[in-house]
Amino acid sequence: MPGRIVRRAGDVPTRSLWNKIKEVALTDVTAIARAGAIQGSLERLEEVLLEADFGVPATMRLVADIESQAKRGFIKTQEQFLDALRKSIEASLRSGNSDPRVLKSDSAPTVILVVGVNGAGKTTFIGKLSALLTRNKMSVLVGAADTFRAGAIDQLRAWAGRTGTDFVGGAAGSDPASVAFDAIDAGISRGKDVVLVDTAGRLHTSDSLMDEMKKINRVIGKRLPSAPHETLLVLDGTIGQNAVVQAKTFAGAIPITGLVVTKVDGTAKGGIVLAVHEALNVPVKFIGIGEKASDLAEFDAAKFARDVLEG
Repeated sequence: MPGRIVRRAGDVPTRSLWNKIKEVALTDVTAIARAGAIQGSLERLEEVLLEADFGVPATMRLVADIESQAKRGFIKTQEQFLDALRKSIEASLRSGNSDPRVLKSDSAPTVILVVGVNGAGKTTFIGKLSALLTRNKMSVLVGAADTFRAGAIDQLRAWAGRTGTDFVGGAAGSDPASVAFDAIDAGISRGKDVVLVDTAGRLHTSDSLMDEMKKINRVIGKRLPSAPHETLLVLDGTIGQNAVVQAKTFAGAIPITGLVVTKVDGTAKGGIVLAVHEALNVPVKFIGIGEKASDLAEFDAAKFARDVLEG
């Protein structure tokens, strides 16, 4: 399960979502159920959830659920209010396509393609994921198909060294699709369990870069039919509703099978995790909660729903 959302030393303190919610005239929670008092409280709750990046559809549904429970007399204390909201968030994260388990091929290697915009944390995520898979006794190879940025190749090579995984990379400026092809070729010949393929960060508004991503996806499928078995979209959790726009654009270009939301530690805006899940009907598979290689684990909806309120 992901670790508790924590703040790093030196961060500006932020109030938890629950601390903000407690300010929504809830010192007497029973007032919610009284005619005339409920509307103002629920409108303020809407504002708090929107500020936390839950997005309009999820916010409207969460507020409606709280209103319904309050009117039926199920919410009479602050603790009951928090519990009801937590359960509603968890239920939303478990709705639709929500299985956080990494998809695996029937025969090795399983190929995982990682995509996203510049600065979202793709390369660091791949390093953490390779460490997690290695701890789970899987043999891993990473392919550095981000050939536009020499630093990305070096960064991934360093991660491979730290995590004890094989590395395949090309020269800076070489064809990314060729590097992806070579990585899968090496993964097959070396009998690896998993091949992780990095890609260049690209603006979701750049047609040429999105076309190149489609090419990488096609080339992978030509070398190994049915691959990639997972295509994980990495999103920066601090950019708010822009993450939803990015997610929809990427999903329109290639099939996205899972979401990775980074930089959600120390933020009061964790609602974006629910917003992107609902926008794509794609499971959240991982969230970034820290800088260490061990700061990654399979997404847990119950724990996240609790942490996003209380963290």
